[in-house]
Amino acid sequence: MNALVSLWAQWLPSLLSGLLTSMKVTASCMAIGIPLGLVFALGVGATGNAVRHVTVVLVELGRGAPALILLQFFYFGLPTLHITLSSFVSSVLALAWCTAAYTSEIIRAGLLSVPHGQREAAYTIGLKEIDTLRLIVLPQAFRVSLPPLLGFALVMLQATSLCFTIALPELVTRANQIGTRTFLYMPVLTLTALLYASICVPSTLLVSSLERKLSRHEA
Repeated sequence: MNALVSLWAQWLPSLLSGLLTSMKVTASCMAIGIPLGLVFALGVGATGNAVRHVTVVLVELGRGAPALILLQFFYFGLPTLHITLSSFVSSVLALAWCTAAYTSEIIRAGLLSVPHGQREAAYTIGLKEIDTLRLIVLPQAFRVSLPPLLGFALVMLQATSLCFTIALPELVTRANQIGTRTFLYMPVLTLTALLYASICVPSTLLVSSLERKLSRHEA
């Protein structure tokens, strides 16, 4: 047992560095993907056929293509078009597209949860469409969408493990490097799982608590 703890203490700095990279990718893809998801959600409900059809195609591509394929596309595919991106940028863009596609449905459900009568009341008092969306619809939709969006962020943190395929030095890449060097795969993968769990488990409990509080508020 002492030997295992000693090994973990030796590997921990490298794994924490990888975990930090994973968290940076997650934060970046969520920061890009959620606003883009709002754009997609509004585009799917647009009255113009052209906007709606283009948005639906982008959403279905983001949801239908595995995240691994999107990563390969940005990192290995774009250089054939003379566009070369770093592994970090490729990871952020690929996962941001995936995030936008999935969160667009979460946000759209939040938008639809706002009673239509509130929109009509806003139009009655003279508010424009953009003001109604900004002042009345979005705040309520965001309150409904917040718990599932936070839950999806945890999914994307776990999805960053796929980035080892494009040489991003994230947590799984660091663990694999240690395993390749020492052949002690079980101990290092166990520590890797514990690091993921140290973030995901408390965050899941926090999201559940927030969801209950919002449900009581709505009731």
